[in-house]
Amino acid sequence: MSPLVRAREALGTPFRLHGRCVGEGLDCVGLAGLAYGCAVPSGYRLRSGTAEGVAQVVEAAGLVRVSDVRAGDLLLVRSGPGQLHLAIASGDGVIHADAGLRRVVERPGPVPWPVVARWRPVGED
Repeated sequence: MSPLVRAREALGTPFRLHGRCVGEGLDCVGLAGLAYGCAVPSGYRLRSGTAEGVAQVVEAAGLVRVSDVRAGDLLLVRSGPGQLHLAIASGDGVIHADAGLRRVVERPGPVPWPVVARWRPVGED
């Protein structure tokens, strides 16, 4: 099953900081782990970490950095001052765990935040 299909299956899941499963809730890191089938860190704060630190974790999980964007890619965005956020490109928008809406949603249209980096699974580049 593709990361995009897995992410879409999580639509409507409640938002929960450090959430790691559909039945209890997900945050953006938990959604990425679910979509790409990889272990993810916990214990972080909403406004902590660096893009370089995120890149190390993502690349250790087997994703490769790319310059273009395709449906199913993992995006690292800057969603606010000092705040990094993960989203999954859906082809016509992004799927992400939205803290404001309190659930996983698919947002149509252009990515609404500055994109810092993009990754996709090895072999799909």
